[in-house]
Amino acid sequence: MELRQLHYLTVIAEEENLGRAARRLFVSQPALSYALKSLESELGVRLFDRHAGGVSATAAGRDVIAEALLTVRQSERVSAAAERHTRGEAGVLRVGFEASGAGELTTLARAEFARRHPGVRVAPKRYDWGQEADALREGLADVAFVWLPNDLSGLRSELVHSEPRVVGLPCGHPLAGRSGISVLEVGDEPLMWTQRAPRGWVDWWAVNPRPDGSSPNWGPTNDNVEEMLEQVAEGSSVCFAPLSMARYYARPDLSWVPLTDVEPLRVVLAWVEGKDTALVRGFAEVVRELATAADPPAG
Repeated sequence: MELRQLHYLTVIAEEENLGRAARRLFVSQPALSYALKSLESELGVRLFDRHAGGVSATAAGRDVIAEALLTVRQSERVSAAAERHTRGEAGVLRVGFEASGAGELTTLARAEFARRHPGVRVAPKRYDWGQEADALREGLADVAFVWLPNDLSGLRSELVHSEPRVVGLPCGHPLAGRSGISVLEVGDEPLMWTQRAPRGWVDWWAVNPRPDGSSPNWGPTNDNVEEMLEQVAEGSSVCFAPLSMARYYARPDLSWVPLTDVEPLRVVLAWVEGKDTALVRGFAEVVRELATAADPPAG
């Protein structure tokens, strides 16, 4: 018994005429008649009575047809489930980021993707300093907002976001409350840094060397955002961060002041080369649309 035969059976039952059923199934009437006889022979019962006007289901046929309908519909559900994954409409998408990611774009993209793909669970995965790219290569995330600079080897990426950098200061600091300051004005302030990220990443964030050739005054180390902000708030150091971090991690004991003479943070959306699944492609499409809407071309 084949699924094709059960499908034929349900169409014959609906049409009650072999000729009409054959046309609907795009097969010849002799071939359909042969398939029906073969099925009846296999089951050992007559499924239809033949008459001049067409066919009518027997008592056995009605019972068999009812079960055939259930089987055919279930097979359609199996196919539909597979197609949802093929089209990127089902499954789990793990989205990596660090700290504030790409600002509001991070949250908006996850929300919009979830709205368009209600069968997909979007799982946010937060990583510590400079770890998003490694998480992709290690298979811990499917797609990620990666802060530059970073090692993008083995990854596909596209720039989706940029934002100014700021300095985080404890409230009451002499520089707090300014509308903007030069990185040189930070001077000898102890600067938070981390040993967990690559040295190039650390130096870029610390602006090392400074425009005048000087080096930062290296302060305490930290492993994550929470440790960094706690030490800044207690007055032991200052930190450099993207503007979005000032919004996402607002605290009454911290002051954030724009740095006026350093290059902005750039963020790329990245995924492993060759692993651009339907879900990844769908998420990238959402991010592109939102990024374009947030920063329309000049004209």
